[in-house]
Amino acid sequence: MKGRSMLRMNYLAVVVAAVAAFVASSVWYAVFGSAWMELRGIDPATAADMGTPLWKMLFVVFQSFGVALMLAYFVVHLGIVNWRGAARLAALIWVFPAMILLGSVVHENVPLMLAAIHAGDWLVKLLLMTVILGVWPKGGRGLKGSR
Repeated sequence: MKGRSMLRMNYLAVVVAAVAAFVASSVWYAVFGSAWMELRGIDPATAADMGTPLWKMLFVVFQSFGVALMLAYFVVHLGIVNWRGAARLAALIWVFPAMILLGSVVHENVPLMLAAIHAGDWLVKLLLMTVILGVWPKGGRGLKGSR
């Protein structure tokens, strides 16, 4: 199509964004882990002994990669090339998990603070991934932003 940018999806940026989201989420739950456990009724001493299974950590990495890939698609197709546009996109997309989490508060009696912890995690991850993808150079090999 004429007039559309020739930006390309950068797969290295997608991988970096996914790993960054995983690390940020790990830090987020390290900071808010005690409150998260208390709100879920989990004894911190018992949880420390159990640890997190490897398959759950791998799932989060896979989930982050999937989200980063979709964000990269939007970044390329919307022609986002700076952190402001990326942050705006992230905030708009964040409305979806925030509303889903709010629905769990209303319909499933999830404590509001627990939903807020998860919503904050999603906001941080989406901002981080989208900004990485928005400012990372979009050239070379990859999927074209237009067809």
